[in-house]
Parts: sequence; structure tokens; C-alpha cells
Amino acid sequence: MIVKITSKRQVTFPARVLDALGVGPGDRLELHEGPDGYILKPKRIHYSRLGTLHGKIRRGIGTFDLQEFRRQAYAPALRD
Repeated sequence: MIVKITSKRQVTFPARVLDALGVGPGDRLELHEGPDGYILKPKRIHYSRLGTLHGKIRRGIGTFDLQEFRRQAYAPALRD
């Protein structure tokens, strides 16, 4: 199978390849270098790692208001 590289160095894979990998728009792919070339693998999200803050943030304890934060006074020494 041959794929074309665009002037922006982008590659379009045939739909059947992406279907076989189980990936779609917005998903990521990993390239692993091996002795015979590169291996393409889907980058999976481990949802078990996303729950580390579960139970540490209390519900109903206010929200972060970005507009209010921007209105607050600040020390000029902290500016870039």
C-alpha cells in the first residue's frame, strides 16, 4: 500500500486501515521504531488514570470565575 505525503507533510490513510486500527477523527497514533521499520499503533487513553481526583473536589464549593479573577488587583511586579 502506498500513501502520499502532502506539501504540509500530512498523510492520508485509507479508511480501511483506520477502521482496522479502530481510530477516527481526533484520535492519535503512535509510531514505534523497530528493526524492520516503523510500527503504527493507536494511542489509547487509559480512563482508569483520569479518576485520580475523584472524591478530592467537593461539589458545590464555588466555581472559578475568570472575569472576576481578571478584575482583581495584582502586584505590578508580577507582570511579564
